[in-house]
Amino acid sequence: MKINILGLPVKESELIVKELNVLLSNFQVYYQNLRGIHWNIRGKRFFDLHVKFEELYTDAQVKIDLIAERVLTIGGVPLHTFEDYIKNNKIVVGKNISNDEKAVHLIVNSLTDLLKIEREILKQSDEINDEGTNSMMSDFISEQEKTIWMMRAWLEEDL
Repeated sequence: MKINILGLPVKESELIVKELNVLLSNFQVYYQNLRGIHWNIRGKRFFDLHVKFEELYTDAQVKIDLIAERVLTIGGVPLHTFEDYIKNNKIVVGKNISNDEKAVHLIVNSLTDLLKIEREILKQSDEINDEGTNSMMSDFISEQEKTIWMMRAWLEEDL
């Protein structure tokens, strides 16, 4: 078994790179969804939601950078074209959403789909003792689970 400089098996690391690039692509679509609802939100909750959506897209932007840097760290090349993002996208693309509840539902659904990808990466990275990727996925998962809980509370929905 060939091992890279980080002590990780090369073949398995390449598979994790592929999945991280899928996550990167989906985060880019999520980020753009957040920008769109931030720009287009209307109604009596505008002021609160406009600020919240900015907070979320700023956080997504940081996570996008972390994912790309992790890809590079374990020997891969991060995807960086819109063509690649769309090809690897698994989340709903929001378009012209100005209603508060539709916007929050889009966030909840997107985060739910991101969690599925992250849990698969966590499983794969755990199998090869890739603590760097494990730690990042664990952090993402716990933050996103809390955001889902908060958004569903705002929607007055149970988990």
